[in-house]
Amino acid sequence: MNKFLLFLLVFTVFSCEKEPKKKSSAPIPKLIPVIIADGKAVEIDSLSLKPFDSKVLKEFYLLSAFKSVWQSKNDRKIILSQLLNSDEEGLNPANYNVNKLQKFEKNYAILKDKERANYDILLTHSLQKYIKHLSNGQLNPWNLYKNWDLKRNALDVNETIATMIKSDSLTFKIEQLKPNPLVYKSLKKALKIINSFPNDDFTSIVLANKIVLNDTNPSLIAIKKRLIYWKDMEPKDSLSNIYDSEANDAMKKFQIRHGLAADGVIGKATVDALNFSKKRRKEQIVANLERWKWFPKEMGNEYVIVNIPDYKLILVKDGDTIRTHKVVVGRDKRPTPVLSSKLSNVVLNPTWTVPPTIIREDVIPAISRNRNYLAQTNMTVYDRNGKEVSAKDWKLSNANGYRYVQSPGTFNSLGMVKLMFPNHFSIYLHDTNHRDFFGKQKRSLSSGCVRVENPLKLAEYILADEVNWNIEKITETLESKKTKYIKIKDDVKVHILYWTAWSENNKLIFRDDIYNLDTDLYQKLGK
Repeated sequence: MNKFLLFLLVFTVFSCEKEPKKKSSAPIPKLIPVIIADGKAVEIDSLSLKPFDSKVLKEFYLLSAFKSVWQSKNDRKIILSQLLNSDEEGLNPANYNVNKLQKFEKNYAILKDKERANYDILLTHSLQKYIKHLSNGQLNPWNLYKNWDLKRNALDVNETIATMIKSDSLTFKIEQLKPNPLVYKSLKKALKIINSFPNDDFTSIVLANKIVLNDTNPSLIAIKKRLIYWKDMEPKDSLSNIYDSEANDAMKKFQIRHGLAADGVIGKATVDALNFSKKRRKEQIVANLERWKWFPKEMGNEYVIVNIPDYKLILVKDGDTIRTHKVVVGRDKRPTPVLSSKLSNVVLNPTWTVPPTIIREDVIPAISRNRNYLAQTNMTVYDRNGKEVSAKDWKLSNANGYRYVQSPGTFNSLGMVKLMFPNHFSIYLHDTNHRDFFGKQKRSLSSGCVRVENPLKLAEYILADEVNWNIEKITETLESKKTKYIKIKDDVKVHILYWTAWSENNKLIFRDDIYNLDTDLYQKLGK
């Protein structure tokens, strides 16, 4: 690779801060990198940039003093290879002008200066686009969803390219731009696996009744073909319409991979999963690859991560999974938001101040039907002045202006403990007074917050204070029925994310798209 030099161009800017006026005010210099490449550069006509209508492209060539920068054949080869193989990242090579670029490269030796300039411009433009898509995805989730609370991954495209040019390893620098989390890597593996399957010609399976072991049903031949296709069952020379033990065992494998109850019973949820084609599963994987490009690139050394469609929370430290908990998440009409934050406090014996949506849709209708609802739920009502409002004085006309607070205790909707973190949606991780929900397979049952199974164990671990906050001390505080706030000392991130596909041990894993995000996202990517 040719060695490139990085120089600094000084521009003059003025400070925004108000300072006492002086007779002579010196400008504050801002250092801007200028890119100058080894090799025989050609002139770049600024008019040639106009068709691209790209501010970032114009700024790039301002930094190169309108000289070409891709004289190195090795650099061009690396970039072209990355663009050609962008489908491995769930991207479309056609979006990066690969056919035109390959034609330019093939004829590079005989290209005239103007043609080399056009090649340089197109290669830069395509690389800029690719870098943006790798780092932040093709779409902006903030334009798509109202309930997202993520920071956009920081990116200065031209600074990134300037650093690449200066580097001794262009390949390494491009690889660093790709999402690093293990789930993203497993999704790339899933894409390879799904591409290895032949195209299918399956038609939808329709069942009137469930099928259990030893049943006979004409649909079983089609079902067994699906199990063989997805490699949950060994191929056979002939297939019967009897649900034998071999097919039953294979079905349990299929159900495990799809997050279904692994009982071998073929019901509606299992049939729905069987009816997914290879094409739909591939689209699902591509949608998830896009979504992971929006997520934080750095999760932190210690973090809690919740996968909403998998109903699971894991705690990770230094790359190792320390704890795993079942969770209950928001139902479709009150979805759990996607967010990243940092755990701040553990609250024992929490009170619950009811949020506006639940007040409007649940609490007010319940009180209107039965004033005893307040006593039954240990709920106190306060007016705008903080004065307590009795059940008999509660007025429907003022209902939305009241504050509704549920007292601590076993009836409290938050249970005995909650873990707090700053976010725009007033949600948290918490215990529940409906612990039976954790026995259900599908657990999108809450009003948005994340209910955690065995939260006291999680709280004890996160507090990491064996003297003051071991499980005995926590239990003692709970028995006092007094609310206690405990600051979390360690830096523990929390990521509540959404992904419905990945791979494990060369097996495809899928989850139900409980908020119906995958198909819509894939269609938007196509546009």
